[in-house]
Amino acid sequence: MVTSRHRFQGRNSLSAAYRRGTVVRGQSLQLRVLKNQSASYRLAVVVSKKVHKSAVVRNRIRRRLYEIARLRLSETNRDDLIISVFDMRLATMPAADLQKTVVKLFERANLQLTDSAQRAIVEFEV
Repeated sequence: MVTSRHRFQGRNSLSAAYRRGTVVRGQSLQLRVLKNQSASYRLAVVVSKKVHKSAVVRNRIRRRLYEIARLRLSETNRDDLIISVFDMRLATMPAADLQKTVVKLFERANLQLTDSAQRAIVEFEV
């Protein structure tokens, strides 16, 4: 799970990222990025009831995405990030495929990733 230092505090900070953030869209995910002035990145994962009615499935998707982001984002990254999910298949997608999808989305948004994430991108493209 992401630490409280990497979470949004209050509704206004999240709405600012929605209004002014740039969007990078994938097939089943969307990433909204906004530069911020804080010491580290902040992350939110949004999974609506339109994706799946069951809270258990929505939370599973959310936990999987938080963990990938926690392991792959660099501590020097200073962005506000909102990941929006559009497809319920992310709950059952193999972990390696989900990781490659998210890392590729982060790379398209030009985020600073850890070295292992950079290697995953190279392996995916080969």
